[in-house]
Amino acid sequence: MSLSRRQFCQRLSAVGAAMAPAFGPASARALVQALQSDSHLGNLYPFVQKQADRSPLELSFLRSESRNLERWQKRARAKVFEHLFYAPPSVSPSPELVRRTDKGDYVLELLTFQTTPDLRVPAYVLIPKNAKLPAPGMVVLHDHGGFYVWGKEKVVALDNEHDALRAFKREYYGGKSLTTELVRQGYVVIAIDMFYWGERRMLLADDPPAYRNGERMTAEEITAFDRRSQQSEQLVARSLLTAGITWAGVILWDDIRTLDYLASRPEVDARRLGCVGLSVGGYRSFLLAALDRRIEVAVDVGWMTSYASQISRHIVNTVGLTFHIPGLYRYLDLPDLAALIAPRAVLVINGSRDPLFAPNGVEAAFTKIGRCYRKAGARDRQRCRLYDAPHQFNLEMQAEAWEWIRRWV
Repeated sequence: MSLSRRQFCQRLSAVGAAMAPAFGPASARALVQALQSDSHLGNLYPFVQKQADRSPLELSFLRSESRNLERWQKRARAKVFEHLFYAPPSVSPSPELVRRTDKGDYVLELLTFQTTPDLRVPAYVLIPKNAKLPAPGMVVLHDHGGFYVWGKEKVVALDNEHDALRAFKREYYGGKSLTTELVRQGYVVIAIDMFYWGERRMLLADDPPAYRNGERMTAEEITAFDRRSQQSEQLVARSLLTAGITWAGVILWDDIRTLDYLASRPEVDARRLGCVGLSVGGYRSFLLAALDRRIEVAVDVGWMTSYASQISRHIVNTVGLTFHIPGLYRYLDLPDLAALIAPRAVLVINGSRDPLFAPNGVEAAFTKIGRCYRKAGARDRQRCRLYDAPHQFNLEMQAEAWEWIRRWV
């Protein structure tokens, strides 16, 4: 027998009344409210939500005691770094060129460089041939997408791309390769593989040979590999935590060292640097600008919310251990980090039909970013835009992003 929502709620109320003598009316009401909320956490939801709602966000720039932007930024930035639980020693990048290809109007380099004593990272660098050098530099940060076989290739145009990769770009990037779009506008561009993606994906001893060469994988093998990678992602995150560090720390320090390397290139004007990304690439772009003052303009697409609004139903596919900064919400919400970017420029874009983020969380985040920039005296250097779109970086969004970058770099 199926029940209407009204009948279901009436039965819940009856259950709550029956439970009152044993558990007390307050506890019974809390259970009924929790079950009616349709939260993924069921009856545990009220407790978790109350903890978030009680957070003092004690380092928010919007608190009345936070008056001097530079002094506040020094304290807040240090707190973010502290909660990454990862601070690798500085190391020379020692780049090694794998190949250099003339693409007509730009040169494409595939190389590796050192980000820490323990990590050598593969990267593409694109250098425009028709721009005055040194030119502005752009870091392009690829997405998560539940699509692990490729990382940097999601944003770089290559010959003979796999059908699965082309389909992915059509769905999430309007068929465009972001680095190629930017190099043709005169920027020197870099894109790396994020830890666990592309050439840095997790391989096991008994994996079939095809897993070691994405271009040779069938569609079925790609699906199987992505499923395995998704299932193992939290294992890797927990293993890093067991080792005393966070996955977010590994990701963000790789991105900072990528900026180091890009700024060191003779073709790059180190005074004019920016970053852009979709999804977790947008998160990385926002955090890179917050943590490194050399970024003059950042574009964050498809990754903005107020964390407390996510708890009811929007944690599952968003706030994973992969890029969560433990304990930070006691001090700062995600949009509070905008004040670490101010007065430098930031553009934040979300889709109104993006199921990853609670709509009220996006609205609250946009409002807070605007307030942070107003308090910092840089109102015109931030823009938050909501498109009638799903989780993607479509052509209309790209046009706005490129205009914004040109304006500030």
